[in-house]
Amino acid sequence: MLARHMTTVHIVLGVAVVAANLAAGLYGGWAWWRWTVPTGFWPLLRTAQALVAAQAVLGGVLLVLGKDLPRLHLVYGLTPLAVAFFAEQLRAVAAQTELDRRELRGREDVARLSEDDQRLLVEAIVRREIGVMAASALVVAGLGVRASGWF
Repeated sequence: MLARHMTTVHIVLGVAVVAANLAAGLYGGWAWWRWTVPTGFWPLLRTAQALVAAQAVLGGVLLVLGKDLPRLHLVYGLTPLAVAFFAEQLRAVAAQTELDRRELRGREDVARLSEDDQRLLVEAIVRREIGVMAASALVVAGLGVRASGWF
């Protein structure tokens, strides 16, 4: 009986994972395309990532309780954790990538830029971060849809 209720929660949580990641991916992608800093993007993205983690934990509990899941479901269910981890690594190097692209070697080079150029640099870094994270959220949403068997 407990496993049945947990399976229902797993399904509902799966829908929330897909919806939250799709929303974060589309919102972030729109902001990236428009070159704007979206208010609320980061909390939405972190909520979507937290739902992925909760879903993985719940799936693990179901496995421990003896629920039999197809291997492909497990692959599509666990891969979002790897996608999010990899995206965070790419996000972490966004600043250095923008500095390298502009041939700036560090803080001193950035300090010599005009205020406008510094602002443009920061916007480019944030835009790159948003683009990476929005793309990862869309991948996670797609993996969630695939794990569910909806397509």
